[in-house]
Amino acid sequence: MLKSFTKEDPPPNRVKPVPVQVIRHIAHNAVVSQHATYLATADMIILAFFFLLRPGEYTANRSDTSPFKLQDVQFFIGETRLNALDSPLDLIAQATFATLTFTTQKNGVCGEVIGHARSGDLYLCPVLALIRRVTHLRQNHAPADTPLATGFLDLSPVAILPSHITETLRAAVQLLGPRLGFLPSDVSARCLRAAGATALLCADVASCHIELLGRWHSDQMLRYLHLQAKSLMKDFSRKMLQGGAFTLLPNQLVPSF
Repeated sequence: MLKSFTKEDPPPNRVKPVPVQVIRHIAHNAVVSQHATYLATADMIILAFFFLLRPGEYTANRSDTSPFKLQDVQFFIGETRLNALDSPLDLIAQATFATLTFTTQKNGVCGEVIGHARSGDLYLCPVLALIRRVTHLRQNHAPADTPLATGFLDLSPVAILPSHITETLRAAVQLLGPRLGFLPSDVSARCLRAAGATALLCADVASCHIELLGRWHSDQMLRYLHLQAKSLMKDFSRKMLQGGAFTLLPNQLVPSF
């Protein structure tokens, strides 16, 4: 009987890791729209991809989450550190490296720092995304504890929620998905962490380094030894763009094109 169920049941619809093509499509539409909440949504998608973030870390959902805030960001120009809260915005715009500092996020050690250098892309870049978020928040006089996942419309804050991320991803996949091997229902706000990890894996980054950036429990000791080493992470963003342009083998539910 179980054997017959196996044959008859359709393949399970699990969350798929979205490739860079989907994220690039979203970023392009955001730039064209110049809508504050769409731009914020696109930036948070970019940050979630590069930093391997969980939805509760990169959205402003107020239930059981610890989103990164304006005060958690630092920038660097070479060895010069810039405070995201009060350094001149024209200097911040020149930053070549940016970090997020953990406070109460899951699997993160309080005070631990992870960072990225510029990816080399004019838009899909973790440093540039953080520059855009910090600039937008400061221009709207946001307090230090404002989640990065906040867009301001007419000086009123709008929280970017997991549902906004999911809707945006699924709209992009509706257009691009069949060629890439999956359906809109295959993706949600949860898929960006897997997407970044898959991009690193495809770019031949060592699995132990992926575990460090993603804060997985495996080889946990290595996190304390190496996670904040700038040299370790300086090429990750560039490699993720190179390795992130993948396609998936479609299952039977994905239409032909």
